[in-house]
Amino acid sequence: MEYNAQFLEDTQNGLSDSPKRLPSRYFYDKIGDKIFQEIMAMPEYYLTNSETEIFKIQAKEIINSWKIDKDIPFELIELGAGDGTKTIFLLEELLHQNYNFSYLPIDISQNVLDDLVNNLSEKLPDLKIEPKQGDYFMILDELSQDDKQKIVLFIGSNLGNLEDKIAAEFLKNVTASFRNKDKLLLGVDLKKDFKTILQAYNDESKITARFNLNLLQRMNNELGANFIVENFLHDPEYDEEEGAAKSYLKSLTNQSVHFSINDKVFHFEKDEKILMEISRKYDDDVLNNLLIDSGVQIKAKFVDSRSYFADYILEKK
Repeated sequence: MEYNAQFLEDTQNGLSDSPKRLPSRYFYDKIGDKIFQEIMAMPEYYLTNSETEIFKIQAKEIINSWKIDKDIPFELIELGAGDGTKTIFLLEELLHQNYNFSYLPIDISQNVLDDLVNNLSEKLPDLKIEPKQGDYFMILDELSQDDKQKIVLFIGSNLGNLEDKIAAEFLKNVTASFRNKDKLLLGVDLKKDFKTILQAYNDESKITARFNLNLLQRMNNELGANFIVENFLHDPEYDEEEGAAKSYLKSLTNQSVHFSINDKVFHFEKDEKILMEISRKYDDDVLNNLLIDSGVQIKAKFVDSRSYFADYILEKK
């Protein structure tokens, strides 16, 4: 049986932790990609609609904040590009104003990139698009070798999936090669009331539950595990004091899971939880604390009409 050795190592290390956890990066196989598109369309999942509103209504103001010369080539680089449903508003405005740019979406999933290129090639035939599959930092390092101005997009509150210490290091690494005119557009979910946040991760249609449980099925398919998916329950929480939504899978019974690839067994007690994902919520103070050692600062901030979501423009100090 062929398998991804890194996938096996990362998941088994997580299941060996106390408490158990699984890396959220592995949600995104072909099935996971499709389920996540369903999540973004859910009425409870306000994040997508809120950031889409920002881009749809304020695209011109966002682009103006970058202070780019229309005649000088620049690169618009998106980390974790997704399906482009939000970014397209920025791309349309840039093309409408005749900016000289190339769009470089970066994603770990080739499936996502293929779908994105097909979609944008049809909708925006004049767009210069150069997809890059792989690790963000390796590709950013390669791209930093040229002198073109760079606008990096990291949207969708993907930063919120990282614990604060790791998020601070991530921002420092993303902006490490920035020159004076380079910018980071960072989209984050803002702190708000308990009910609104928790509903976004516990929808009535159970789409988010399917998304989380799919990772167990993926381990069965790709790593020879024998999870009984029905023996686990999607169990999200929101800690208002910490400002973090956390998704768990809870074991409904005492059970053991065997990985045939390397003959390892993991035991679960009834009600024992696996931490699947963290979704941090932000405000200016939280973000400024993350940026203390990054060498960049907040230059502008754009919010939706309900102040649910913010897109920050960060640049070198």
